[in-house]
Amino acid sequence: MKKTALITDLDNTLFDWVELWLNCFSSMLDSIVEISGIEKATLLPEIAAVHQKHGTSEYSFLIDELPSLQAMLKGRPATEVFAESIKIYRLKRREYLQLYATVAEALLIIKGRGTRIVGYTESMAFYSNYRVRRLGLDGVLDFVFCPEDHELPIGLSTEDLRRYPASHYALRYTRQEFTPRGSKKPDAAVLNAIINDLGLSKTSCVYVGDNLMKDVAMAVDCEVCSVWAKYGQAHKRPEYKLLQDVTHWTREEVEREQKIKEREHVQPNYTLEQDFAEILNLFDFGDFHAERTKTA
Repeated sequence: MKKTALITDLDNTLFDWVELWLNCFSSMLDSIVEISGIEKATLLPEIAAVHQKHGTSEYSFLIDELPSLQAMLKGRPATEVFAESIKIYRLKRREYLQLYATVAEALLIIKGRGTRIVGYTESMAFYSNYRVRRLGLDGVLDFVFCPEDHELPIGLSTEDLRRYPASHYALRYTRQEFTPRGSKKPDAAVLNAIINDLGLSKTSCVYVGDNLMKDVAMAVDCEVCSVWAKYGQAHKRPEYKLLQDVTHWTREEVEREQKIKEREHVQPNYTLEQDFAEILNLFDFGDFHAERTKTA
């Protein structure tokens, strides 16, 4: 089928977010325990509370807000007291942040055919921006849609936190757009808005994502051709429990997730079994601009 627009999830579709988060967070947590002498059993519920307060499991000022660490911090920034823990987190991030095999090659082939490529993620703007840049996707993705960042602690500004000029943190070629505050998959209204805002036609679009009940269900409800990245399903390893222990989901969100899972089986139009490049065998990706000219 001829397609001139590819809309893709990022986390666990283009790269292994679960593996990345587990290695970064668990290494940082082990270091915090070693430095502070406070047990994980004490820290975990406090971490979950902070994550839920800010609506993300990737909160940049987590250490500063943990009650059990306040006596040790004594008003000093976590970047000073727990510098080693933060350093370990960043080292693990560099080690584990990488695209799945075949993703780069497949995206470049699709891009070379003139197809519009759009990323859509529920990860907040700062981390989404960082990953797009570090993964070499700046300019490969034409757009990336994501939620805005959480608010900064009182008294801090973006300039206070930057170690480099502002240009270092900016996307140069990919345009970053924000999804409506509070919107979550599988809300088809967001995908519909993306398609409408970019002037795409649903028949020319294909949507790919790893979550059957969110990504695929959203595409189905939006009446867009759906592709399930089966290879990217969340890991069923014992370590995954750590993410569940400190999740940012509130009780209401857990109940919402349960209702989503109760939906009757969602059937994707196509399935990528082993890797992302299988998508090249499913569609004839073509030039978005030529399609626009033809329909204008």
